[in-house]
Parts: sequence; structure tokens; C-alpha cells
Amino acid sequence: MDLLEYQAKELFREMGIPILPSQRIDHPKDLKGLQIRYPVVLKSQVRAGGRGKAGGIKFAENTIDAVAAAQTIFQLQILGEYPEVLLAEAKYNSQEEFYLAVVLDTAARRPVLLGSKTGGVEAEAVMSQMQLVVIDQEFSSFYARRLAVLMGLDGPLIQAVSDIVEKMYLLFAQKDLALVEINPLGVSSTGEAMALDGKVTANDEALGRHCDLVELAGTTSQQKQCLGTSPLRELRLKQLEEAGNIGILSNGDGTIGMTLDWLYEAGVKPAVFVNVAFKAQGGLIAEVLCEQIQQGLDLLSQDKRVKVILVNIISSLTPGDRIVAAIKEYWQGRTTQNQSGTDVQVIVRVVGDQRSKASEIITDMPITVVESLDDALEDVIMAAK
Repeated sequence: MDLLEYQAKELFREMGIPILPSQRIDHPKDLKGLQIRYPVVLKSQVRAGGRGKAGGIKFAENTIDAVAAAQTIFQLQILGEYPEVLLAEAKYNSQEEFYLAVVLDTAARRPVLLGSKTGGVEAEAVMSQMQLVVIDQEFSSFYARRLAVLMGLDGPLIQAVSDIVEKMYLLFAQKDLALVEINPLGVSSTGEAMALDGKVTANDEALGRHCDLVELAGTTSQQKQCLGTSPLRELRLKQLEEAGNIGILSNGDGTIGMTLDWLYEAGVKPAVFVNVAFKAQGGLIAEVLCEQIQQGLDLLSQDKRVKVILVNIISSLTPGDRIVAAIKEYWQGRTTQNQSGTDVQVIVRVVGDQRSKASEIITDMPITVVESLDDALEDVIMAAK
């Protein structure tokens, strides 16, 4: 399932990927109430490529020109598709334009980072400078920086571009996507990077775990499918009926589903789970994630069935030691307040930067930090007995 540009950019906004001020336009008259300063660019929202060459992208300096341009675009068919909605977006002056993507290599069964120092509509120019980095181990910022260096970037651009690539990968992993693409990523004369266009392709086989994507896309038939039976929904219902004494705290439907499958395959029955998937902008991502982890721990520790809590967090943006520090802070607070639940054992497995430092934070507390799923499973089984 391919999302339209404005839908993809909504996901970008939630993940903290920089986007321009924009507004959805359902009818040309909507431009009379435009909240964006002119000049603006009007974009046809169709899934086909080549909108610019086909006349589906137009600039406007004022309301009269914008309404006229919108009327033309709404009546323009691009590869058999008429737009039902347009995107009005602030104009941006780029000094450089890059291509970035995270894609699933189905043959190798691994994610791949793609980057080209030449972005835009000329496919041959983009491909001529394309660089590729295969994610062959657990993701870290190393892979994003490696792509930026291979692209020939230097100075502050390395950090700016690699930060965006990390957020693209996090979106890709959390939503079980097949593709996240920014083309172009515009860079201004001051070094500011901005996603000027975006494409997101969802994995149809994983839509049962991501009804938010189906709702965002607004596809009625797929909404019905999502609300019906799916392996993950059945598993959630089954774990409530055959509850054990394990609580799960994880981020994202994909990670939740993987953790549940993994426990059931080992013959272990969870009691309840909390999904700390979050919506945040820019630098607030780490703070929001840590806060929601603490709130999730509070919910789980108050459940009388829970004897052990498994925290399985995949985060490339929030360092592992910071996540563990948030867990420690919460548990210290419960101990100070003499609240119930302090005898619950917590097993923490974090995928991300600085995870090696995480175990050094925990002392004299019922918290164990492990590096692999196998180690986590062994400790969970022992604690659950």
C-alpha cells in the first residue's frame, strides 16, 4: 500500500523528520482560507511518479493564482489517476538536493539504506551517484553516518543527514514498512535540511498490525480487513484468555507482535502488554519515549498477575543508557513511596546506542539488563517460575 505525499509527511512530522508548513486542499475554494504564507507550491496527490513533468506541481504567488492552479491540477489526469486532494506547501529555496531511502531487500531479507548526492526528478542523475549500506546487524547511528560519508558529504551536513536517516529507519522499523523515501531532501544555504517530498510504502502483509496506517490511508476495503481477524489480533485476544504472569512493555506494534510470538513459541504465557509507541516532534522524541516507558511500567506493576516485566525496546534515537536510567528512576520512586509492585522482576533488552553502558546504571535493584533476545528469554523464564 502506497501512501500519498501528505500522508507520508504526517508520519515524518510525528517522527521529527523536518517538513515544511503545509495544508491539505480538498477544493480550490479552500485556498481562500490558506494558513501558509505565499509563495506556495501546489502538488497533485497521486501515487504515480512524474507529477512535475506532467504539470501536477505549480507555484503560486497569491490567492487568485493559487485557485486557478488548483482548478487545473484537480482536472489533470496523471497515469490514469485524478487527485482527490492537493497539498499546499511553503516554497523552499534549496542550494543542494539529495536522495534518501530505506528499503527492504526481500532477496537478502535485510533493510538497505540508499543515498545519492543528486536528488530530484532525473532518475539517471540520481542513480549515477547512488550509495548503498546494508543493515547486516542491529541498527545503530554508525550505519546512517556511513551512508552520509559514502555520499560525499562533509562537515555539519554529515550529522544533519545522518540524523534524518536514523529517523527514517526508526519509522521503517516501527511500522513494518517496505519503503521510506525522501526525494529530494533540500538543503538551504544555511545548511538547513528539509524533506521536500516523501514516499512511504507499507507492507501489505503487516497491515493487520498497523491499523493506524490503514486509517491514515483511508482505504475502506483495507480498513475492513484491518478490523477483521489477523494473527496479531487473535494473539492479543488469546493472551488475555490464557494469561500467565509476564508483562511486556515494548514500542510499536511490530515489536510487540515479535515479542509475543517469541514468548509463545517458547511456551511462555504473557499476562498483559503495554505499547509505548509515541508521537513526538524533533528533540522531544527521547523525553516522550522515556516518559511513556515509566507510565507503562506503572500500569504493569499495578497488575497483580504480573510477576516479571520484560522491557523490549528498539530505539536508534534514544540511547540505551538513557532508557535504563528512566526505568531506574521510576523504580527508585516506587521504592521511596513504599508502593506495591517493587518485588516485580524487570528484564530489560534495549537495541540502540550506548546499550553497553546500560548495565552499569543498575545497582541493588530488581532490574536485569541483557543484550540478546535469547538472554532475555532465559531470564524471563527463570523469573516467571
